[in-house]
Amino acid sequence: MSEIEEIEARGGQGQVLDPETYRDSIGTMEQSGKRKWVFPRKPKGKYTNYRNIVSYILLVIYFTVPFLKINGNPFFLFNVIDREFFIFGQPFYPQDFFILTLGAIASLIFIIIFTIAFGRIFCGWICPQTIFMESIFRKIEYLIEGDRNKQMKLDRQEWNSEKIWKRSLKWTVYIIISLIITHFMLMYIVGYKEIFRIISEGPFAHPTNFIIMVLFTSAFYFVFAWFREQVCTLVCPYGRLQGVLIDKDTINVFYDFKRGENRSKWRKGEDRKAAGKGDCIDCHQCVVVCPTGIDIRDGQQLECINCTACIDACDEVMEKVGLPKGLIRYASENEIEKETRFKFTGRMKGFAVVLGLLVVFLGFLLYNRGEMEAKFIKPAGSTFFVRDGKITNTYNYTFLNKTNDKKVVTIKVIEPVHGEVIYSASSKIPVERDKISKGTINISFPENEMKLSKQNITIGVYDMKGKLIDSYQTYFEGPFKLQF
Repeated sequence: MSEIEEIEARGGQGQVLDPETYRDSIGTMEQSGKRKWVFPRKPKGKYTNYRNIVSYILLVIYFTVPFLKINGNPFFLFNVIDREFFIFGQPFYPQDFFILTLGAIASLIFIIIFTIAFGRIFCGWICPQTIFMESIFRKIEYLIEGDRNKQMKLDRQEWNSEKIWKRSLKWTVYIIISLIITHFMLMYIVGYKEIFRIISEGPFAHPTNFIIMVLFTSAFYFVFAWFREQVCTLVCPYGRLQGVLIDKDTINVFYDFKRGENRSKWRKGEDRKAAGKGDCIDCHQCVVVCPTGIDIRDGQQLECINCTACIDACDEVMEKVGLPKGLIRYASENEIEKETRFKFTGRMKGFAVVLGLLVVFLGFLLYNRGEMEAKFIKPAGSTFFVRDGKITNTYNYTFLNKTNDKKVVTIKVIEPVHGEVIYSASSKIPVERDKISKGTINISFPENEMKLSKQNITIGVYDMKGKLIDSYQTYFEGPFKLQF
């Protein structure tokens, strides 16, 4: 059998859908509703190599970031339980939630712009689902069960010793990897030291944490061992957004139908152009390598994650038959239909302007976030007292140090100017980095200077160099005075 005949024979196992009805059903489901399992052939080629490099870099980042620190702070931590958040080593607190919200909005707008311009490239190159599935779990499957044909043969055969051994081995490895992924995911929430402590003390000492580990491990195993591409085609909301975000100028993985049609089988030595045939030799290799089981030649589809496996498969065939590569390639619909180049549309420009303004505003907020946040609150039910011609109020203070350095601060009344601060301990209050310090002070004013029974005062917090770090406005109570 020749190389081209072998390609066509393998392609015969691909799924071919009616071009008039393919959008009416999911490619991975039978007419009866039964799932049609996808056995993609192992891809190879230029884009696959690039994707492997990107995947390995992202996996290294995922498994190393929990151990990285900047100035003693975690590089990234999202501890919802203890309300501790670190991004690039910079601490954020619930008080900074509005900054994080703006950051999330800016990220969302960036994703919208990116999707309008480049389609679903994120799904094929960066999405954790794709990275874990194609770069870890799928490769293990190829290693244990073999490529597409061997997997299909194993799936059809009875549960003999070979099938039991291979499936058991694969599922066991999947469970172990799912457990590892879960542990590292939780390191992003509680930190690696806490995870190591929980592991060392055992599940009986931490039953709740153990149950959480089991649940997440089970979820990962379910997704990567069984649910697989259906996450992208049925569950993922980002995939559903494609219909409203992409247009004819969006770059996607496209089949050049103007060049490829009319498709027909390859005949050596035939002048296809003279015979009115396109460059597509109908080998279905673009179908059998697709991890979501679609035929890219049917046009843009929700299930396509832009993984480029079909590009590499088609380029390989084109090279073997001596036809130009790029029958399937990154392009826009207008580029193929009208042969126009990519352009930055008005919609992209509008979103880009909004994104730029948000980023500038976010940068301004981060720059002016302040080193410390101070609050002075009167205890519930407390009132004033008068002694030696002075009126005194009690305040509970809370200092939040947002820097990476320990601070020693003192308190002064800014306005009115004759206020006196009476400390319950030392006037020099230490505040550890990334920590909250609480205490109580009394503030007194001469009785003859209080014009109102309740008036506003401003309290300042200063460092040891006399620099004002933060100020807080509250109220001061005194004896009732009749106003005329």
